Amino acid sequence: MSSLFSRSTSFQRELHASDEEFRQIRDHIYELCGIHIADNRKYLIENRLAARLKDLNLKTFGEYYYYLRYDKNRREELNRLYEVITTNETSFYRNPPQLKVFQDVVLKELLDTLRAKRSRRLRIWSAGCSSGEEPYTLGIILHEVLKSEIASWDIKITASDISTAVLAAAKTGVYSDYALRTTPPEITRKYFKQEGREYHLADSVKKLVRFDQLNLNDKLQMKRVERSQIIFCRNVIIYFDDEMKTRVMSSFYDNLLPGGALLIGHSESLHNISRAFRPEHHKGAIVYRKDS
Repeated sequence: MSSLFSRSTSFQRELHASDEEFRQIRDHIYELCGIHIADNRKYLIENRLAARLKDLNLKTFGEYYYYLRYDKNRREELNRLYEVITTNETSFYRNPPQLKVFQDVVLKELLDTLRAKRSRRLRIWSAGCSSGEEPYTLGIILHEVLKSEIASWDIKITASDISTAVLAAAKTGVYSDYALRTTPPEITRKYFKQEGREYHLADSVKKLVRFDQLNLNDKLQMKRVERSQIIFCRNVIIYFDDEMKTRVMSSFYDNLLPGGALLIGHSESLHNISRAFRPEHHKGAIVYRKDS
């Protein structure tokens, strides 16, 4: 998912935010989407937003703050803001040990349970899906596990992100070889068609995924997501403070069906954040369960 990242240009280095301007913009970003920018990262605001000031013909960060708050085009600019302050470093089949636990433990148990109940309805939520590599990976795994049986299942993977730009890219299902750098070669050959330097994902996988813009800091939007048996939210909550993490985890808990599973990034933890989930320790991953 989205991570904070700094870049600079000669133009950007000429602009500096006062401490007050930094606090105004920083706090506004937090109010909007829950991303926490520490006091010692003023340079990030300066580096990442200076180009936006130039494009909008604004002279100070204070003017940009008021533009975000009051200009008639502020909604469009918010989408640009989300694109600028986040970057999306991901790939297909990222963190194979965790995906193995998902396939061999979480998914196997869930499919067995559903079959026993004569149900074939499966819902997965990929929160902070970035440019689509994660939800599409889950779709490929479902094809690998269910094989021809998948046609008889009612499957939907909800893939959400705050950035409309990455969602637009994700919907195309077109990727570079860099996005496939961690993908088993046989999977690439089976599910992608190479056209020049582009790799086009099979429609059979694309149709399993529905992309939606969603702000994890918006409770009403969170409540509109169809209840899920599995939630992936990897490398997202590391950019939130503890209060925001707690709110997001509460929404995930409410969304999960009884017995549902939450998987987060390998560098993330729910320690001191939520005791609602029961952690299951597996080789290569921790699965956070909602009790049945």
